[in-house]
Amino acid sequence: RRKSGAKDLSSLRAIPWVFGWTQSRFLLPSWFGVGAALQEELDSDPGQLELFQQLYQRWPFFRMLISKVEMTLSKVDLDLAHHYVRSLGRPESRQAFEAIFAGIAAEFVLTRDLVLAITGHSRLLDGDPGLQLSVELRNRTIIPLGFLQVALLKRLRDQNRQPPMSEAPDREDGRTYSRSELLRGALLTINGIAAGMRNTG
Repeated sequence: RRKSGAKDLSSLRAIPWVFGWTQSRFLLPSWFGVGAALQEELDSDPGQLELFQQLYQRWPFFRMLISKVEMTLSKVDLDLAHHYVRSLGRPESRQAFEAIFAGIAAEFVLTRDLVLAITGHSRLLDGDPGLQLSVELRNRTIIPLGFLQVALLKRLRDQNRQPPMSEAPDREDGRTYSRSELLRGALLTINGIAAGMRNTG
């Protein structure tokens, strides 16, 4: 965050903002709004889709733009992202969080479908099978790290709510973990997810 800022989202700098969205598998800043912008053009003139397809084939800049969005979309995991929302969101704000998530999910589907329509692909990254396989394999290895990260963050929060020097036994095996152990585990999941995603923000 900014040195002079408060401890809230208004003082959060760009790099940790993007990094956080990446860790939780939303990758929101990389694609959100693309589908809405494209759809607005199509609503005014459905024939624009053919133009977008031609631009994708003939204009390197537009092709690179759509390809980057396509690659980013392939790394989004809405099921895991929803797990972050359900598990780490404040219970009193759950309804609001769910509404926001629904909007994000709808925009994801819209963006994905339009990207596929423009590229002519049946699945994301069909145009680059090597990258497609690499992303799919890495996505599978990151999923357990995401669930582990959520569990560790929840335990850190629970421990922060307890009086100093108080440590609650782990619910699963009865072992007591220190804050430093939990923090180290959380940091390891951050490093692992960042390495697997390759796009860290």
